[in-house]
Amino acid sequence: MKTPLLFGFMLAVSSLGAAAENSGMPPLPPHQMRLEVPDGDRTQSPASGEQLFSNACGYCHLTFGMGTNVLMGRRMAMGLPPQTALLANRTDLTADYIAMVVRSGQGDMPRITRVDLTDSELALVAEYLTRNNP
Repeated sequence: MKTPLLFGFMLAVSSLGAAAENSGMPPLPPHQMRLEVPDGDRTQSPASGEQLFSNACGYCHLTFGMGTNVLMGRRMAMGLPPQTALLANRTDLTADYIAMVVRSGQGDMPRITRVDLTDSELALVAEYLTRNNP
């Protein structure tokens, strides 16, 4: 008795998932979308700094992310435009500052370990975030 009931339940659940995919559901918000990062040796990362930033930092630091919202309030209080809350738009970040904040954490941001983001990956992220600097 349990097997047909379980099979029927699994069939119903799988058909709901397929219906949701084809139902025209809205896309994920930007802070939940991720660029694909290639597989391989992470110490010699084939990923770009933008891909790594999107995957490792994007949940909080892309548009509508919690970190972006916090930074927007702070930056606007300093009289700066809200666009400067997005780290990818900043022109005042240095690689050393980025590394210090990533490894130590700041405010509500937890520290990011070398397991989560290797030193070579962090260097690529820092290079990506400092590309706008004068």
